[in-house]
Amino acid sequence: MASPARIYLAVAAGGALGALLRAGLSLAMLGGTAVGLSGWPVLLGGTLAANVLGAFGIGAWAALTAPEGRWPHSPVSRHFWMTGVFGGLTTFSIFSLETMVLFSTGAWGAALSYVVVSVIAWLAAVWLGHRTGCALNG
Repeated sequence: MASPARIYLAVAAGGALGALLRAGLSLAMLGGTAVGLSGWPVLLGGTLAANVLGAFGIGAWAALTAPEGRWPHSPVSRHFWMTGVFGGLTTFSIFSLETMVLFSTGAWGAALSYVVVSVIAWLAAVWLGHRTGCALNG
């Protein structure tokens, strides 16, 4: 059994990697930035991409490391990837802020579309990731 300290370190390292990936996606997509409240940039593309990639990744990882999965893993590696990397990559808080900014600036249609498209894309990505992981398991 892994010590709590090793698990916490794995989560911290994975979270740092996931957060860097998240920032990279947003910075790469800054060309389509809208400005919302107090000049806060609304990075819809980066948030959507990060959450879809993270949902796909966590779905695939869950299937591949399940008891019947083909990838052996330890509790430390599972926490590194699932809680750390994919948890650090995905973000509900920035999604919530972006949605609030859209509503606050009167972009109701864009806000509602963003919520619907995001939720559908995340659910589809986690399902597709899980199916991919199951297929790789054979």
